[in-house]
Amino acid sequence: MSGPRVVVFPSVAELGSTLAQLVSSRAEKALSTGESFSLGLSGGSLVSILSKELPAVPSLDCSRWLIGFCDERLVPFRDPESTYGLYKSQLFEKINIPEDRILAIDPSLPVQECADDYAGKLSKAFNTEQIPVFDMLLLGMGPDGHTCSLFPDHPLLQESHRTVAPISDSPKPPSQRVTMTLPTVNAARCVVFVTTGGSKAPVLKQVLEGGEGPALPAALVAPGRGELFWLVDEPAAASLTSQVERPGPGAKL
Repeated sequence: MSGPRVVVFPSVAELGSTLAQLVSSRAEKALSTGESFSLGLSGGSLVSILSKELPAVPSLDCSRWLIGFCDERLVPFRDPESTYGLYKSQLFEKINIPEDRILAIDPSLPVQECADDYAGKLSKAFNTEQIPVFDMLLLGMGPDGHTCSLFPDHPLLQESHRTVAPISDSPKPPSQRVTMTLPTVNAARCVVFVTTGGSKAPVLKQVLEGGEGPALPAALVAPGRGELFWLVDEPAAASLTSQVERPGPGAKL
């Protein structure tokens, strides 16, 4: 990895359109040389952005996509806190993704068993006992600098062996979750953070430009052999002093 590309957009709408094009282009690239395109999704504002913009991509074919989740709350799929449930109702019904190519947790299991079960699903889907290598992961960042369900000062930041881990003491409810670990995130071929809103400006500056204290979880995302993008809007970028890109309308990354 040569360093992150920080790309600033005037609005969430322009950011969303470029994100959809970036996902589509990376899918085409992966499918030109392989049998599938593996994409890891996160919740939060990404759900509404992707649900609006991805179906608008012309001639989008998702039939060979493989979708996983970077983290998930241990709640029933019908619960509004379920990331899978939100994507199922808002996005998956709009695109031609086969249901058996969507890797969801089993929320009926206790959290440790749920994490082990999900790690097994990833191993089977990727046909490996090693760390699965996703073509692309889409991540968000909380105002405390957390990403996935990896929170500041949490022991899971030191996890070096498991691909998926349980968390029972999330400082953000619901407390029980399943999350990809940093080794899995950093094995991806492309990682894209999406960060919007002025409330994220201070933490975005700390993550990208450094600050006092231990590195925040989002700052620990550094794909060893992959690309790293930060797609942010102007309010989120307001405090940055480092070099950023500001592409023109319709530009592709």
